[in-house]
Amino acid sequence: MIYIGIGANLGDREKTLQEATGMLNTNPEIAVIAASAVYETAPIGVVDQPYFLNAVLQVYTSLSARNLLNCLLAIERKFGRLRETRWGPRTLDLDILFYGDTVINRPGLQVPHPHLHERAFVLIPLCDLKPDLKHPVLGQSIQFLTESLGTDLPVQKIEGLNLIIKNKTRRT
Repeated sequence: MIYIGIGANLGDREKTLQEATGMLNTNPEIAVIAASAVYETAPIGVVDQPYFLNAVLQVYTSLSARNLLNCLLAIERKFGRLRETRWGPRTLDLDILFYGDTVINRPGLQVPHPHLHERAFVLIPLCDLKPDLKHPVLGQSIQFLTESLGTDLPVQKIEGLNLIIKNKTRRT
């Protein structure tokens, strides 16, 4: 299964996450199967910026990892994403976290995402979906990696926000 991280900290964050999920789900080559809860999280790197909303989507796609990345980047651009400052504020961030158990190390595409094991804002939503998922490089479960971060994490669950768009036929 493929997992995509989704986040935003500029503009109407909730609406952005819902609309971006909808855009993914209306692509005939992508089906959003499940979505984690949404979490509000402190920024990392550049800390003088608004808090993020983050979630993880479980998807099925017939696209290659590179073509999926191109699709994600196109959606980011539609939401006005500018890549000016590393770890800076963003209208939308979409990252391939896992593409099955495939390991990819190519310019512009690293899967699994190279920092996911260090980031509570990715690991906690992944635990919502698949806590026993094994990291194909580290060999540890998402649950274990999450617990390794400790208990004092800057992540707060947002109740009542659902990213799944109803009435989409699932593909398997």
